[in-house]
Amino acid sequence: MPTTATTRRTVLGASLAAVGTGVLAACGGSDSHGGHGGPPSPGYVDPTGPEVAAAEKKRGKGPVREVSLTATKTKLDLGGRTVTSWAYGDELPGKEIRVTAGDTLALTLANHLPRPTSVHWHGLALRNDMDGVPGLTQQDIKPGADFTYRFTVPHPGTYWFHPHSGTQQDRGLYAALIVEDPKEPLSYDKEWVVVLDDWVDGVDGSTPDAVLAELKGGMDHGTGGGGGGHEGHGMSRMSMRLPDEPSPKPSGPSRMTMSAKSELLGGDAGDVAYPHYLINGRTPDAPSELRARRGDRIRIRFVNAGGDTAFRVALGGHRMTVTHTDGFPVRHQETDALLLGMGERYDVLVTADDGVFPLTALAEGKKESGLAVLRTGAGAAPKPDARPRELDGKPLTAHRLKPAEPVALPAREPDRTIRMRLTGGMAKYDWAFDGKPYDPAVRHGVEAGERVRLVFSNATTMWHPLHLHGHTFALGGKAGGARKDTAVILPNGTLSVDFDADNPGLWMVHCHNVYHSEAGMMTVLGYRA
Repeated sequence: MPTTATTRRTVLGASLAAVGTGVLAACGGSDSHGGHGGPPSPGYVDPTGPEVAAAEKKRGKGPVREVSLTATKTKLDLGGRTVTSWAYGDELPGKEIRVTAGDTLALTLANHLPRPTSVHWHGLALRNDMDGVPGLTQQDIKPGADFTYRFTVPHPGTYWFHPHSGTQQDRGLYAALIVEDPKEPLSYDKEWVVVLDDWVDGVDGSTPDAVLAELKGGMDHGTGGGGGGHEGHGMSRMSMRLPDEPSPKPSGPSRMTMSAKSELLGGDAGDVAYPHYLINGRTPDAPSELRARRGDRIRIRFVNAGGDTAFRVALGGHRMTVTHTDGFPVRHQETDALLLGMGERYDVLVTADDGVFPLTALAEGKKESGLAVLRTGAGAAPKPDARPRELDGKPLTAHRLKPAEPVALPAREPDRTIRMRLTGGMAKYDWAFDGKPYDPAVRHGVEAGERVRLVFSNATTMWHPLHLHGHTFALGGKAGGARKDTAVILPNGTLSVDFDADNPGLWMVHCHNVYHSEAGMMTVLGYRA
């Protein structure tokens, strides 16, 4: 696989002298924005306030599961290629955490990184002061310091955790959080946690910060010529490093371009053409493998931990039965393939056939893929570019799913409707809500006990996976939609979701494209005191 791939949008490195600013922190990182990171904001529930403590008390206090975690700079083997990155311990993904719904998780993170960090528990309706957003719900965990996240884990399902500090999630700082159901209704023989990722860090001196800096320069600043919007242009490929990282090998300019279009996503597939696409931290040249027996019923838990890539996934020679999305059960539905936006999760069941089968994660619109292998018998491993026929049809997406009866949001008219317009584009890289970049002091107010409807209208020519912290919502702005915390909105489209305001605090709403959120496509829902 080439290691000098560039993109029509951003290159894998961009040598910018301004890198001394380190991790860019549109997500926070300052202690002056209110919440637990600064002085309380009048009129809103504080993340450390009595309302938050009272909500946590109602969840109960189960057995304590203590975990120690270290965020550190380390070398990672991607499968024949070693890179230097930041990770939890020395594993990619980080070692998964398993708890049972109702447990108390007490995780102490030691920060051995050269930059401040945090941990966000993606998809959990946890207590607000443990949500992990510096400058809003907590202070940064500074280099050399540690912090203990302690909270009741409320719901079973497939979740994950990652920093909410700059572009750190697009390094190796992520891991699965599996919350087991004490009354598990599914029957299966094996479980396979499959974490999908797009990878740039440490490849020829590249860093996610370099990618962001290049993107924020705007299309008019690329050497491929002027022009805005989402038209493809060649851009120079240079190298960039953080002050604590070794100088990369020099590389000359490149004018390579890449078409990254997806009919399913309504146009542009993403902003970044990554050099590698991984499944469970491995490239297709050295894939991870699950061994099972013919006839085994396997539960696969898919997590898209990518920074800028939707993945179309299929298991060659098998149909998948979808059982959950974003941790919550749905009415079972069969499909050949799934489409996952960044931050989304799906659980499926498959009955293993006899042989060796590719689990392929096609980087939607980007023409490359990740690979893992299911082996139940003898045979040669699939080729790195294996494309099972199951990928050829239209993949299932969340809007076609219905919630399982016990988790369906009860029918109720909204007490409050909040409308948000997604704005921005590639020319200025000015992604935002309502034309205003993220300001943690700006809140969309809600009252505890309300049924809230969020109506997003996408005024951009790009798709966005939207994520709401601390809650799950019903898709479609009605009780009949699947329960989710992350959902895709297509270009020039509209997305309506309903949720019950039952978890007080200050909660982020943002695009889960790392580069869009860091450019400013984030805002806050605030419970009024």
